[in-house]
Amino acid sequence: MSRESQTTLRFLAAPTDAGQSGSVSAGRVLEWIDKAGYAAAARWSGGYCVTAYVGNVRFRRPVEVGDLVEARARVIVTGRTSMQVTVEVSSGPPTTAELEPATQCLIIFVAVDDAGKPRPVPTLRPATQEERLLQEWAARRSKVRDEVVAAMERVTFTDGGSAPRDQLRFLAAPTDVNWGGKVHGGVVMRWIDEAAHVLVTRWTQDVANVAIFTGGVRFYQPLRIGDLVEVEARLLHTGPHSMHVGVHVRSGDPTTGELALTTYCRTVFVSVDDSPERRAREVPQWTPVTDEDRALDAHATELTRIRERYGD
Repeated sequence: MSRESQTTLRFLAAPTDAGQSGSVSAGRVLEWIDKAGYAAAARWSGGYCVTAYVGNVRFRRPVEVGDLVEARARVIVTGRTSMQVTVEVSSGPPTTAELEPATQCLIIFVAVDDAGKPRPVPTLRPATQEERLLQEWAARRSKVRDEVVAAMERVTFTDGGSAPRDQLRFLAAPTDVNWGGKVHGGVVMRWIDEAAHVLVTRWTQDVANVAIFTGGVRFYQPLRIGDLVEVEARLLHTGPHSMHVGVHVRSGDPTTGELALTTYCRTVFVSVDDSPERRAREVPQWTPVTDEDRALDAHATELTRIRERYGD
């Protein structure tokens, strides 16, 4: 049986997709990315898959409400049970269908069986020069990913820091469910964006803040419907125009309140003015006070240096 390695989703961005800026929220775009990637991974593997990791998501330009949106996902590398999938999101007026790139990223999915155990996937063997180049690119990206994951595992959030932070707490609802009965990875990424947005809005005292980057999104364990969910966003570092935020997602049984780490990532926001160009403006600066503050500030700059070293 021949297998398709590419899947394209096309739809209109709805008014309910808008964020505080009026454009589609970054969280909603992240949700679309994960759904498109899942469609490609499930089609290639022939069954259910879970999101394991989402790499650098750089938001080049906003997606506007009413735009025609195209999310193109492609399996480019397979392991024994894993698939690396690139996703490109483009958008534009439906009247012309002239779509411009909005963002792209690399997602890793793992195929699992009915018991939730990893299962083998068909091997993707490159047949064209383009496919070989994509696999080489993915190999280079794995080096960045390994360094980012290692750096993120060296830091912890405790109550010993003085950095500004905000926390959302709620129950995972049945409307958040995916095809495997768990919370969809894209929904978790939307929660991450929302918690980070609350934090930077409180920090800048303005709602005109937009995400320009989300990366290192690692999923440690599934999140189930009915779980108590805690999404904690903490300010790690400020630049002249940027705010680097670390977000932890924890979940567990609401009857006990015992929560385990589900997801961690870093996201970067900028504050924008009200000009048509939405130029970045200066943000209030945060000064680390405690040892933990300084460690987290150094962690944020380390992640930036890792990506700059690889030209990412």
